[in-house]
Amino acid sequence: MFILDANDITSLEIYLQRQEWLSSNEAISQVSVPGEGNMNYVLRITTRERSFVIKQSRGYVEKYPNVLAPAERVLMEGAFYQTTKVDPFIAKFTPELIGVDQVNNIMALEDLGEASDFMFLYNSFKVIEISQLTQLTDFLGSLHKNFYSLSPGENFSNSAMRSLNHEHIFLYPFMEKNGFDLDSVQPGLQAVAAIYKDDKELKNEVERLGQIYLSTGNCLLHGDFYPGSWLETMHGIKIIDPEFCFYGPAGFDLGVMIAHLHLAGQGKSLIDFTLDRYSSINQIDYATLNQFAGIEIIRRLIGLAQLPLQRTLQEKQELLRFARTLIMA
Repeated sequence: MFILDANDITSLEIYLQRQEWLSSNEAISQVSVPGEGNMNYVLRITTRERSFVIKQSRGYVEKYPNVLAPAERVLMEGAFYQTTKVDPFIAKFTPELIGVDQVNNIMALEDLGEASDFMFLYNSFKVIEISQLTQLTDFLGSLHKNFYSLSPGENFSNSAMRSLNHEHIFLYPFMEKNGFDLDSVQPGLQAVAAIYKDDKELKNEVERLGQIYLSTGNCLLHGDFYPGSWLETMHGIKIIDPEFCFYGPAGFDLGVMIAHLHLAGQGKSLIDFTLDRYSSINQIDYATLNQFAGIEIIRRLIGLAQLPLQRTLQEKQELLRFARTLIMA
């Protein structure tokens, strides 16, 4: 298996030429890292003529090598881009797919240039612009509506990645002893989390919700639609990292989006705007939406996938109580 290595330019150049992602007379002038990645090993390849991005998925999470993950996940991301490129509206928000190497789990993509994600929203003083929120919501609503299928088949079952996500969303945060000391994130958070780890009524409902997540639905979902997957580029907003994509309930994607607007303190008016805008494109199952929003808030506060939140312990307690009401209503 070929392993990407930014320090071995000679082997990298030979590999890319064999894949025909570089021409025979095209040489690499620079290899760099386009941004801080979590899941995969990502490089920007620059030649005298152009630049593009290559991404490899391995049997673990790049940021956390001790966390195992399906090695073929980049192939699902490639399938998402390949499938959705037929829709001009969706395609304008996603990078162009150059090619996929299924043997080595490597994908080549258009270089989006200098870009920044929307993680800055977790600073409580930052507010997303209405024009940006409009584009993000329109992308999601259009994706769910335009790639709706009554019989989606197995192409996007993505069962291995869903199983991984299911563990981290619906199981891990509620384990009494999961090896993660939440006090290392914020003193006092471990005791706050214990309330929800001991809540049998909540855990029963979360278990039921997890089974809905694992079942097949009718909408093609991005699968991880949060500010880390939203980019502001010189060419406008782009959506990346759909490696958790699958056919499921639209309420999951929308619920994740709404959850992160709450976590980022974006305010009721912006959340209402998002829901109204989405509902003008696609129908909303508010009960399912609210439950998925609630579980996303909880898992981001007391699970492994922590965010750079500017929140006091009391504010986190209030968010957790609010999230419980969303799930149990």
